Amino acid sequence: MPLTIRVPADDTRERHVCDACGSIHYQNPRNVVGTIPIHQRQVLLCRRAIEPRLGFWTLPAGFMELGESTTAGAARETYEEAGAIVEIGPLYSLLNVPHAEQVHLFYLATMSNPHFEAGEESLEVALFDEKDIPWSEIAFATVKQTLEWYFADRAAGLFEGSGELSVRSRDISRHDKS
Repeated sequence: MPLTIRVPADDTRERHVCDACGSIHYQNPRNVVGTIPIHQRQVLLCRRAIEPRLGFWTLPAGFMELGESTTAGAARETYEEAGAIVEIGPLYSLLNVPHAEQVHLFYLATMSNPHFEAGEESLEVALFDEKDIPWSEIAFATVKQTLEWYFADRAAGLFEGSGELSVRSRDISRHDKS
C-alpha cells in the first residue's frame, strides 16, 4: 500500500502514514552500544575490517538488537568484535549523532584477563596505553570524544573514589572530525 508523508492527527511531525489503513510507520534513531574495555589501565581497541572507516581504530560497538538491553548489547558487541569478555560498569557517554540518525552509548567495562582476538568485523585488536592511542586513526568522532573524556577523567582521579560519575553527553555534528 502507498505511504504518504503527512502530519497525523494528534501529532506534530511529518510521518509515513499508510493511505489504506492509517497506520503510522515511525522512523526512529538507531542505538549503537559499546564499551570502553579496560585491562590494567590499558584500553582495548579494534581496527575495523568493514566500512565505514575500514582500517581505522574504534572501541568495540555496534547496533543494539531487538530484545536486548543496552548493557547486553554492549557486552555482545565487545565479544563479537574483540573476543573479550567484560564486566559491564556504568554508562559513561551518550552521544547524539542526528545526521546519522543514531545515538551512541558507551559503558565502562573491565576485562578480568587480557584474552582477546579479532572477530569477523575486526582486522586486529590491541590493548593501548594512553600515550600509544593512534589518535589520527580513530574511526569515529563519538569514539574520539569518549576516549578524550575517559583519559581526562582518569587523570583527574575520578575513577579512584567511590563517588558516582556523571554520564558525559553531547551532540556530534557532521563537521566533528574523528
